[in-house]
Amino acid sequence: MSDSVYSEINFHITWHTKSNLPLIKPEIETKLFQFLKHKIIETSEVYFHAVGGIEDHIHLAVSVPPSLLMSEWIGQLKGGSSYHINQTSNHKLLQWQRGYGIVSFGTKDLQWVINYVLN
Repeated sequence: MSDSVYSEINFHITWHTKSNLPLIKPEIETKLFQFLKHKIIETSEVYFHAVGGIEDHIHLAVSVPPSLLMSEWIGQLKGGSSYHINQTSNHKLLQWQRGYGIVSFGTKDLQWVINYVLN
């Protein structure tokens, strides 16, 4: 039996600010997106494709290994990002709603999803 695993598991992930309030202000958007990108890249075997969003929600496009515990990992992204923004900027109110949305997609749709996330 082979020890190697081949997988193509692509996800479009989204979550909203608390009460859908417009908490992602222009002055923190770049810092927030950079933080999320950095955290995703440092996660073993996770491939970052795109991050985007507007004032009340975030979109991510990622490829993940089958061993990744998605709910735990997304919780770390959400908690870490709000903590980081609230500690390192004058913006002290970034909070996320409970939960998230996640949809898998095929590799042939990757570019379409990236374009959607970025726009």
